[in-house]
Amino acid sequence: MSKRSLYSAVFFSGLVTLAAELAASRLLENHFGTSNLIYASIIGLILIYLTAGYFIGGWWADRSPNPRTFLQILAWGGFFIGLIPLASRPVLRLAAEAFDQLAMGALIGSFVVVMVLFILPITLLGMASPFAIRLAITDPAQAGRVSGRIYAISTLGSFIGTFLPGMLLIPLVGTYRTFLVISGLLVLVALYLLAKNCGLRAAAVYTWMPAALMLLAVLGTRGFDKATPGLIYESESAYNYIQVVEEGPYRFLRLNEGQGVHSIYHPTELVYAGPWEQVLAAPYFNPAPVKPSDLKSMAIVGLAAGTTARQATAAYGPILIDGFEIDPKIVEVGREYFDMNQPNLHVYVQDGRYGLAQSDNRYQVISLDAYRPPYIPWHLTTVEFFQTVRDHLTEDGVVTINVGRAPNDRRLIEALTSTMLTVFPSVHVMDIPDTFNSIVYATAQQTDISNLDANLMLLRADPGTHPLILRSVEIAMANLQPAPAAGPVFTDDKAAIEWLTNNLVLSYLFAGDLELLQ
Repeated sequence: MSKRSLYSAVFFSGLVTLAAELAASRLLENHFGTSNLIYASIIGLILIYLTAGYFIGGWWADRSPNPRTFLQILAWGGFFIGLIPLASRPVLRLAAEAFDQLAMGALIGSFVVVMVLFILPITLLGMASPFAIRLAITDPAQAGRVSGRIYAISTLGSFIGTFLPGMLLIPLVGTYRTFLVISGLLVLVALYLLAKNCGLRAAAVYTWMPAALMLLAVLGTRGFDKATPGLIYESESAYNYIQVVEEGPYRFLRLNEGQGVHSIYHPTELVYAGPWEQVLAAPYFNPAPVKPSDLKSMAIVGLAAGTTARQATAAYGPILIDGFEIDPKIVEVGREYFDMNQPNLHVYVQDGRYGLAQSDNRYQVISLDAYRPPYIPWHLTTVEFFQTVRDHLTEDGVVTINVGRAPNDRRLIEALTSTMLTVFPSVHVMDIPDTFNSIVYATAQQTDISNLDANLMLLRADPGTHPLILRSVEIAMANLQPAPAAGPVFTDDKAAIEWLTNNLVLSYLFAGDLELLQ
């Protein structure tokens, strides 16, 4: 077998191995969430399977140093990759139901079963490099050079494989067909090399493999696993699995595993009893009198489908609103299904921290709604980030954060308020009734609770006050909490947010009472 054929084989083996690992992450996060616990489990188990493949491949190569055996192993490994979406479908349906019902036993069991499906293909792919090294070494004096070259080529393939699923295949054809594409790619490469090096007859035996994969692509894996009642739209982007669910006149934006509602829409109703409208209370933490007409500008980091922007426009008029949303597909969904078409809303498809840092504007209110435990972007929790936020606030500016918590665990709130108090002079916390959400308000000037009370009295006395503003301030006033206890301060150098949120999500799950609005 020529060196060029060996190098081609290990290149595509490395490519498909990493592409399969990343596709596995996406397949599972749609049903189990995007906690780093999920990623650690996937990566760890994939590495175990590869380790097994290295041992078995080295042993097998010594017993049967035959190019045909090597290429047959690759063909079977590639083919089994393509069977994963079909085999996992009933298990993932069970997982979706378990997540909706918070059935921990079924949820953990379904995760384990899906990961077991990767044992055979990943182990087979792990056999490629030691097998190729055994075939390539003809002169022991060059063993180091040959093995180094093969591992380098395999790693280069892995490098390319890291980009294919998220940046190209998943947005283009979806997660399931991504498995079929990478599976078919490796099968075709293996069969081509088999025909080239071992004869057409050797390859002809396996021509049913690409035919079967093509059939699966056309017939076998249409649609998604979640039989969500009222589903009117679903899609996958480079960042999320997206659903739009309709219940009567209401529409809900759900992402990934579907526990949280990220945006809500009703054609005429604006009161949703969630975290979005509590942003409207932010200016009234400043010293009285604060009038609704004083508010001229707002930024929203974590725009989603624009619920807060729509409410703010209705309550305050056509104020300047800059919305930062990292997922362009969600922006499209917001415009089509959630009427996110306000002329005063300027949408920036960017990471929130980067977008805010690049903005030339200063805002009276900045809403941070990109937190949803356990999926908190750590770079939006640090002293350095909050300093950027402070730099983009006016002197009477207020920042609001929608923060999740467990029923009896407020450590995340304590950590965030402690971090914010290194930048802001005053921080206030209110709990949204009947949820596990809190809103943290931090003001650019020194404030106290009496300011909110005084402004509420003025709003009640003004018959022109928009009902949405009055309601949000009344709820904030009625649900203010005592000053949080001291917690850790997060910085760009050290933000142990994962430790905290991993514990928090386990508390959520075992409490069995996850609420809808997050």
